[in-house]
Amino acid sequence: MVDLSGIDAVHHERIRILAERMEAHGTDRKQPVRSTFVLLGDRWTTLILLVLHDETWRYGELRRMLGRLGSEDHVAQRVLTRKLRVLERDGFVLREASADVPPRVNYSLTPLGLALHERVWRLIEWVTENEPVIEQARARFDMMEQDA
Repeated sequence: MVDLSGIDAVHHERIRILAERMEAHGTDRKQPVRSTFVLLGDRWTTLILLVLHDETWRYGELRRMLGRLGSEDHVAQRVLTRKLRVLERDGFVLREASADVPPRVNYSLTPLGLALHERVWRLIEWVTENEPVIEQARARFDMMEQDA
């Protein structure tokens, strides 16, 4: 149990529930609740999920599209391969390689990946709807920092 001494009693119940959930699902970095949020917060994973939405992409096409959509010039081959492998390991992405020489490798979202995509898209919509409020908060904060 987490030590709540020195914490206002009004917060105890909510913090107790949060601590129980973290103990059950989120204290180890390898737990899905932590590792998935780490993935979504990195530079490329969310964009990969958005591009793969309900379509199959060949590796080279996917890499080119990510480079065009991303704020950086391109995604390094090694980085993209690593991201796709992690997404495949966690069950979000399906990798299919043909028997051709050289093999053709295709990537698509699994049903779990599609479900994650839906939630990511909803979060993006929420951010878009609240962008003016976020920008105003940033401007207020920056003004206070300048005056300090």
